[in-house]
Amino acid sequence: MKKILTLNAISPVINDVFDSTYNVASDVEKPVGIMLRSFKMHDYNLDENTIAIARAGAGVNNIPIEDYAAKGVVVFNTPGANANAVKELVLATLFMGSRNIVSAIDWTKTLKGKGEEVGKLVEKGKANFAGHEIMGKKLGVIGLGAIGALVANAAIELGMDVHGYDPFLSVNAALRLSAKVKIEKDLEELAKVCDFITIHIPYIPAQNKGIINAGLIRKMRDGVVLINCARGELVDNDAILSATKNGKVAKYIVDFPADELIGEENIICIPHLGASTEEAEDNCAVMAAKQLIDYIENGNIVNSVNYPTCAAPRTTAYRLVILHKNTHNILAQITGTVGNEGINISNLINQSKGDYAVTMLDIDNEVSEKAIEHISKVENIIKVRVIK
Repeated sequence: MKKILTLNAISPVINDVFDSTYNVASDVEKPVGIMLRSFKMHDYNLDENTIAIARAGAGVNNIPIEDYAAKGVVVFNTPGANANAVKELVLATLFMGSRNIVSAIDWTKTLKGKGEEVGKLVEKGKANFAGHEIMGKKLGVIGLGAIGALVANAAIELGMDVHGYDPFLSVNAALRLSAKVKIEKDLEELAKVCDFITIHIPYIPAQNKGIINAGLIRKMRDGVVLINCARGELVDNDAILSATKNGKVAKYIVDFPADELIGEENIICIPHLGASTEEAEDNCAVMAAKQLIDYIENGNIVNSVNYPTCAAPRTTAYRLVILHKNTHNILAQITGTVGNEGINISNLINQSKGDYAVTMLDIDNEVSEKAIEHISKVENIIKVRVIK
């Protein structure tokens, strides 16, 4: 029985994904795999039997992915599974930012108890909440991955003039974009021309903490609406507080509340609702479970954040999965050692990403414990698995 530990409540749809050979629960010991959502693992005592972790969501800031890579623990996420849910929230924030909806609703609540005067008061007071239409306005989309592309395309359909910025735009991502999206090569150029700006990039502390800062805000149009449904840390809160007070930023709408932002004028804090739909939670759970099963049973790696994509159909009854450092000549060392153990290689796949690599060998014969031990002793090899 293969044990899967759940560290958060995971959608029950996974019960239709895991078969009877799996025991999936929140109290199993010595799990081969772990599923989680927001559980913080940085101080978690990881069991040595655990070979993989699946995050039912896109962000992995709660997981020490580098430490786990060094231990040979593959970490998966589910990019795109919640993309539609986030896209829909972003569209809602566009209207919040243009039509003063939140302020108007709050003001309307103050009319409770006014009786027959309510109608007259509404007609008199509504002028204070006049807004703007988004049709014809310029929207800047920072990050054109699964979510950003959906937002850009939807905004085009709403009649907006969309500008996108993504220095790592892949061919596949570009093909998903409407041809009407204007690609900017420089973030400052996007900032200068847009009436609305929405952020859709992963948060990487060493690279983009506070990427929306005082300097970039100064480049933006006066009265810009800034939307952040990506990660709170991408925006410098001190800079945004100053900008909303002096009118440079008309509104800041953020899905990651911080104490200093809550209740401030022209700042709308949403309680992290981006992926909080039943559909998104189900999609993420199913995707995470399938990736976990495929790695446990076949060694295939898809959507890992700390190891390269490496996947292929099985061609033999036995498969060797070797996680190792991405170093010079290591593939020759692996194949040489495997050959010395009398193991015939039927098919070989090797993929690398950064400091780490994966080598999958489909082999014709069973592997002895002694052979595994010898292969594991090759320098820079981290983990060796035999899958039958």
